[in-house]
Formats: sequence, structure tokens, C-alpha cells
Amino acid sequence: MDKEVDPRVLAVIDEMRLSGPRLSPVEIVAKMGVFDARDKPFEYAWMATGDNVIATIWAEYVHVGANGRWFYLESLDTQHRAGGGARTPNQVQRAKDRLALLKRTFDAGQGFRAVVQTNRVAIAELESNKSAKVSTRVRDDSDWHVASWEPEQLLAVLVRGPRGWVPDEADMQAAKARGGVPAAVEAEPEVAPASQEEVQAAAMAYVMGHFKGYGYKAEDVTGQKLGYDIEVSNAKGATLLRVAVKGTSTATPNFHLTPEESACSAREPLWRLLVVADAGGPTAQHKIYKPSEMSQAPGFEARG
Repeated sequence: MDKEVDPRVLAVIDEMRLSGPRLSPVEIVAKMGVFDARDKPFEYAWMATGDNVIATIWAEYVHVGANGRWFYLESLDTQHRAGGGARTPNQVQRAKDRLALLKRTFDAGQGFRAVVQTNRVAIAELESNKSAKVSTRVRDDSDWHVASWEPEQLLAVLVRGPRGWVPDEADMQAAKARGGVPAAVEAEPEVAPASQEEVQAAAMAYVMGHFKGYGYKAEDVTGQKLGYDIEVSNAKGATLLRVAVKGTSTATPNFHLTPEESACSAREPLWRLLVVADAGGPTAQHKIYKPSEMSQAPGFEARG
């Protein structure tokens, strides 16, 4: 909200808003070279033409150093909201995509373009209040860059203007006090990592739910030792896929095919390998491989 923005920052935003054409938030990003901006209205960063990165800068979290330079503390914690609480899977993915683009500019020693915006609700509610919408968005003609990237502290510093300056400790402490970076989360008690059997069971449950969620019939045939675990068919009963499921996790990152699975992959045209990464975890995701592609699957180990 405007009242949360440093008056010096808000004055510049108002000047930008009044001096430029009247455009919607999506039109502003599109005019900056993001041709698919209308398909990605809720993203936090975009890749524009010419390999240029554009990132949202929330004005409520912009801080002004003692020398008048603007800077912004970027949390590297993708799992938690700045206002507190866990992010949804979609929010986690948007945060990861944004950080990947910012890290790309940092590694390349390049700057990025910014759209500076204020919001209609309190900034702490940005990701928790369904009424949260952009109040004002303007294109910033000044370049921004990632001045530091500190994964150990889960923090990066974004700076507006020429390189060569970083906020001092007093500026940093004042910025942290204003928010924008999730509070440290107490470590949860350590638990034993899931066994391979538990990971595989979680992967099977994930895949069954995935196909059933799309209206397909999924039958678990693991016990029949057919060389695949799940048979997928449509509403008319026609078999679409015969899937061998493999679950992986941090503790059990590798897998191999059984002799039956290897034999079936060679003779069965509907056979596919489906690997569920982080099976049973909060970021579980899958990918399907044809027999000719399965050696490319992360964690695949061929039997000698």
C-alpha cells in the first residue's frame, strides 16, 4: 500500500506514472518486450526479447540508503512468504522462476529491468489475501542489478543504479526491520529419511492420483510382476499406457529396472518409465520417458 512506501520512493513512482502513457500492468510488461505477458500476468519476473530479464520490485520493500541509493532485499527462501506462512505450490514455483532469472543476471554480471509497483492491500498480505492486486505499476528506466547473492543467509541484495555500491550494515539492519524477508523458521526435529519402500509407495500413490485426476482409469498391477506397475486406460476401456513407476528422494536418489521391466520395455509399445522426484515430499513432480529415453532419467542406473 502507498502508505507503506518510503515517501522518496513514492514521489519517484508518481512522477513516472504521470509522465508516461496510461497502460495496464500487463501492457507495461508487454511493451518492455515480453510477448507472452498476457499469458503470465501473475509472474514475478519475465524473460524479454534480447535475453533481457524484467523483475517486479515491490515498492513497499524498497529501502533508501544513507546516501540516497535504492536497494531491495530479496529472500532466497522459496518456501515461505515474506509475511509469514508457507507458500502454495504455485507460489513456490513462481518464486523459484524469479530467483532463477535473477541468478542468471548475477552469474552473467548483467543488470535487469524493473517494474516498480505498489499494492492495494498491506504488503505482508501479498501472497495470502485473495484481494491482493496491483495498485500502481510503472516501468523504471534506471537499471537494477544483483549486488550480492548469499545462499547461506538466504538473501540477495538488489541495487538500483550503477555498480560499485552496496548498503552498509546499518542500512541492512534497517531494511530487515521493515520486512520483506521471512523470519527465520525454527528447524523441525530431525526425522529418519523415508525408506526406499516408503518412497516407492508414495510414488505409486502420486501416479495413481495423477491419472485418476484426469479422468483415466489407473489399475495397480504391481503384484502381477508384468514388467510394469500401473495400467492406464480411458473411459471406454482402451489401454493407453503401461507404466513402470520409480520414486526418488534425497535419501534414495537412484533406481534401476527389474529384469521383468527391462524385458517389457523392449517388447511392449505402450510401456513407459515414470519417475517421481521428491516422492512423498512437498515438491513431488514427475516425468515420463520412452524406452529409448530412460537412460536420460536422473537417478537411472543400468544393471551390469
